Amino acid sequence: MTATADLGTPEIHHQHRDVTGGWLRPATFGVVDGLVSNFALVAGVVGGGAGAHAVVLTGLAGLTAGACSMATGEFVSVSSQNELAQAEIARERRELATNPQEELRELTLAYEAKGVRPELAAEIARELTADPEVAWRVHVREELGVDPDDLPSGWTAAASSFAAFALGALVPLLPFFFGASTLAAALIASSAALIVTGGLTARLTARSEWFGASRQLVLGGLSAAVTFGVGLLVGTGVS
Repeated sequence: MTATADLGTPEIHHQHRDVTGGWLRPATFGVVDGLVSNFALVAGVVGGGAGAHAVVLTGLAGLTAGACSMATGEFVSVSSQNELAQAEIARERRELATNPQEELRELTLAYEAKGVRPELAAEIARELTADPEVAWRVHVREELGVDPDDLPSGWTAAASSFAAFALGALVPLLPFFFGASTLAAALIASSAALIVTGGLTARLTARSEWFGASRQLVLGGLSAAVTFGVGLLVGTGVS
């Protein structure tokens, strides 16, 4: 390695993935929820003795209702979280304007709590507080644990959950579109999808793919078994 290289720009050894973009959680939850809930719904109506036409109609209704519900819930929850964050950010900015010395002391104590020497902590706090635009952002990150410039998007969460739920909920219905009349084909398709989604999710989160796939399959299978049993009991009782 040359001297130029030694004195040059430091090497970047790795890059972190985006963990705050607001899409992974609703997308993962949406596809799993759509797959499990609609397969359980299909299993329930099949267990109750419904024909293929009724199964498809019920499944499409479950897909539409579930996707809309997921999108609405994600949008409202993320938007409400952002509104709360914005309210606390506004409060922090007011406190910085009306009581700057107390806020400076709070920031100094925060750095001291992280192990910085008191004199150095005070100096760092003064430097960061010199620019008002930097000051409120630093206080928000330190006191609220929120990055004000990277708040999750309600629209992103809603769109991700809607598309993911619809995609997952479509899987158990596909065999019935092609003429299936029993639950076997839907069971195979849904099981394969649970394994794939579990494995992919585990890969994204740096977990064992076998663990993620088996966990997804077991939990989804239990949900479907319970719903099938309820449908079977209700169908028998009604008939």
